[in-house]
Amino acid sequence: MHQRPPFTLITLGTGAALPARGRYPTAQLVQVSGGCYLVDCGEGTQERLRAIGFNFQRISDIFISHLHGDHFLGLMGLISSMHLMGRQQPLTIHGPKELQEIIGVQLRASATYLRYPLHMRVTTPVNGTLLMEDEHVVVTALELQHRIPCTGFVFRERPGPLLLRPDRVSSIPKFRRNAVKMGEDLRLGDSEPIPNAELTLPPLPARAYAYCSDTAYAPSLIPYLKGVDLLYHEATFTTAMAARAKETMHSTAEQAAMIARDAGVGRLLLGHFSSRYKHAEVLLEEARPVFLNTELSYEGGVFHIG
Repeated sequence: MHQRPPFTLITLGTGAALPARGRYPTAQLVQVSGGCYLVDCGEGTQERLRAIGFNFQRISDIFISHLHGDHFLGLMGLISSMHLMGRQQPLTIHGPKELQEIIGVQLRASATYLRYPLHMRVTTPVNGTLLMEDEHVVVTALELQHRIPCTGFVFRERPGPLLLRPDRVSSIPKFRRNAVKMGEDLRLGDSEPIPNAELTLPPLPARAYAYCSDTAYAPSLIPYLKGVDLLYHEATFTTAMAARAKETMHSTAEQAAMIARDAGVGRLLLGHFSSRYKHAEVLLEEARPVFLNTELSYEGGVFHIG
């Protein structure tokens, strides 16, 4: 069996609008190989990171979906704590253009001069737009349908190297195996080179995670969600509250399941639960008849992707 690098999601906050019933505002930690990315940063996010024992200085990029408070009010505190704890490596924040002004005025008002470079990149909520890429992932945008501009995110890991054929591994010297994985033919002394295709198999399929925060039911997203391994989709209300969901431009659990079903995703993860629901299982019960492979997010939940 070929060992895959880790690709995990930790849901730090799963509540909608305000902290209630033991749920915190939205925040998620995505880890791909050695890369660490924060998605949204509701109030108390840095405390949630401490609670799971995570060193938040490892975060290189923060993605903010939109400027409703339950998705970004923890950001300034996290930026400040990183500064006070001696961070030196750069931090990049991806979000709406107004976010730069919001952060800037707070830094100026408090006469805070960060010890580390802070970069701001404006996100464009247009389906498929490239937002960021590094050695671990490629991140593209989703155009969510909410009361203010709102961007979802797709994290797709970089394709891995070729796989060595189990029946040929022993014939490849250890010092040549990485080169063969990268596509080189095998040359040993004066003998004829062995074609790479005889030694390798195609790489494992790249895994993908999609994040749909606040949004009304939006079938336009389906082509951009096709086949992702894990889809997080807000499920603020049950169908009994469909009129309220439409008014506030949120989704019901059934609508989230319809998106997952029609996009052919591997698993659906529900979140952003209204505080009116003491137990989120009522939302799960509504979604599973439409899309069986549905789960509930929860505070500190760890979900392995792919």
